[in-house]
Amino acid sequence: MKRMISAVMAIALMLALVGCGNSAQTTPTTAAPATQAPATDAPATEAPETEAAAELSGTVSTDGSTSMEAVIGALGEAFMEANPDVNFTYNPTGSGSGIQAVQEGRCDIGLSSRALKDEEKEAGLTETVLCYDGIAVIVNPANTVEDLTVEQIAAIYTGEITNWSEVGGEDAEIVVIGREAGSGTRSGFEEITGTEDACQYRQELTSTGDVITAVSQNPGAIGYASLASVKDTVKAVKVDGVAPSEDTVKDESYKIQRPFVLATQTGVELNPVAQAFFDYITSADANEIIVAAGVVPAN
Repeated sequence: MKRMISAVMAIALMLALVGCGNSAQTTPTTAAPATQAPATDAPATEAPETEAAAELSGTVSTDGSTSMEAVIGALGEAFMEANPDVNFTYNPTGSGSGIQAVQEGRCDIGLSSRALKDEEKEAGLTETVLCYDGIAVIVNPANTVEDLTVEQIAAIYTGEITNWSEVGGEDAEIVVIGREAGSGTRSGFEEITGTEDACQYRQELTSTGDVITAVSQNPGAIGYASLASVKDTVKAVKVDGVAPSEDTVKDESYKIQRPFVLATQTGVELNPVAQAFFDYITSADANEIIVAAGVVPAN
């Protein structure tokens, strides 16, 4: 009996030793996947970092032309909608002030409704044409005059023609309204009509909106304004038989037109947000918005 018990115990001990040996052999098999897990997980942690780095955040600031309000405002809204963490700002100070602001580093992009002058380029600025705009010659809706030649417009603004009856209208004094010195709209209008430093203004106003309001309230008034800003409170006359429109600006049959310009510092990189905005508004992707704002894309 004792021999039988001893035999059973011996067999049990052998089975235990075999079991221990098998469990020891399985350890490397179960450990291997654990050591490989970090390598498998690594790419999954990198992807969110890459996506986060690609997201834009920050501010892009613009300053300048009041005539560009409609188009630059629409482009800014579209850019912010596509980039929720971006803040776009526009300061409507006039072309001259916008050019000065970008020169002094007070904004990312200056807005000018005229081409940059040679001295401004020599002072370290680069111009990029965003689009083209017609300068509408506007009168009060009650005015019966429908068409003026460039020569007649010049004569009105220089004081040679002072009564509407001289150009086919009623017997009424012409009230000449325009923009302030430094305005891109004024500069463009006077250059095209050949009236630089010769205009006899009754009123010189500081924004496109002010000109439109003044003309709408005075039956004898004449003014000029960006085509994109003209409202039904005034009437845009034809110039040499051609009405101002997107099509006539595009085919250049409407003579009084000018560029809308983006001014940046030459050789100075824009911050990433401003550069992304600049690239967007000068690409074909922005053309639909530019057209909807009433101007003609440059590309």
